[in-house]
Amino acid sequence: MKKLLLAVTLFSSSFFFSQKVMDVKIENNNKQESTAELSKDKIELYNEKFFAFIKAIKTSADRKVVDDLLSEKVKTLVTDKVLKKLTDGIQLDRKMVVFKTGYQTLMDGISYPMIEYKYSDDQSAVPTDLITVLFEENGKIIGVKPVEKGK
Repeated sequence: MKKLLLAVTLFSSSFFFSQKVMDVKIENNNKQESTAELSKDKIELYNEKFFAFIKAIKTSADRKVVDDLLSEKVKTLVTDKVLKKLTDGIQLDRKMVVFKTGYQTLMDGISYPMIEYKYSDDQSAVPTDLITVLFEENGKIIGVKPVEKGK
C-alpha cells in the first residue's frame, strides 16, 4: 500500500507543479544570406583583387603579394600548404567570369561581400565548378572556396 501511495504522489505532484506556457516567442538565430547585389564599382574592385591573387598564387614566389591581398583575419591561417591545396582546387589556366554576387553572413554574424565565379567555357545554366570568394569592404580577401558539384 505504501508503494502505491508513493507512486500516486510522485505522478500527481509532477502534474500539480507543472506550468502552462502561455506565450512562446521563437527566435531564429540562423542568419540567412542576403540576396542584395553588389554595385558595379565594388565588383570591379573585387575582380581586380581576386585576379591579382590568382596571378600571385600561379607564381608561388609571390608570397608577399598574396599576403598583401589577404585580410588580417585570415593571414595567419593561410600557410603554404593551404595555398598549395587551393591551387590544386582551382584550374588556374581556365578563364573565370562572375556568375553571382551578393552578401554572405559568417559565423561571427557579419555579412561580407561575396562573388561566385564560374569558368567561362562552362555554358550550363548551373555551372559544375564554382569558386566562391569572400571579401572585406576594402577588397581584402577573407576566403576562397572552390566547389565542384560534379564530384
